Amino acid sequence: MAQFSIYFVRHGQTFFNLYNRMQGWSDSPLTEYGQATATKVGQALANTAFDYYYSSDSKRAIDTAQLIRQAAGATAQPFKTLMNFREVFYGYFEGDDSSRTWSLVGRQYGVTSMHELLEHVPIDQTRDLMREIDPWHEAEDNSMYWERINQGFDYLKAHHDHHQKVLVVTHGTTIRSMVAHFAPEIDITNGPKNGSVTRIDINGDQIRVVDYAQDLADVKVNQHL
Repeated sequence: MAQFSIYFVRHGQTFFNLYNRMQGWSDSPLTEYGQATATKVGQALANTAFDYYYSSDSKRAIDTAQLIRQAAGATAQPFKTLMNFREVFYGYFEGDDSSRTWSLVGRQYGVTSMHELLEHVPIDQTRDLMREIDPWHEAEDNSMYWERINQGFDYLKAHHDHHQKVLVVTHGTTIRSMVAHFAPEIDITNGPKNGSVTRIDINGDQIRVVDYAQDLADVKVNQHL
């Protein structure tokens, strides 16, 4: 049975984050603050010996991963992109104003943000709601989303073992979704900050969330990491 640890890092702040726009498969560059955050995360993780670095294939995730590797002095370590750990695809709503989008998705609840919507429905249901109102019906529903996420976990299980440590730069809603799925007792209403670290341990078919959304840019690494 494969035994290893995955450190999921949310990418640094982007311009779409700053402008409060929907950013799933669409992309925007890291801000200067986002770049600085990634560097701080790399410095905080410099003493953690990662065997492999991954990111989603979104440029914001790739750029964050490379800044982390540079700051950690780990540019010689292998790096690979995995599309499986992309953010949710928002279809027609990609790049739209987030408040407008969530007010449409959660219209029956009178909300204007995902944060507010999660007080009424599970995060998995938000994907089905969005696909339902997407005029093109292109947004990922929950089953589509989890099919590719599970394939990502299968890939990592097939390539890592022996208590290795791997770092994966991914996205905010994806981290929230994984934590809600594997550790439903954890409150994910407040999403992970850009640059925060969520650790998930794999032991065969058992998947355990060890830490959620630890902010390494502002605090020291705790003993779990």
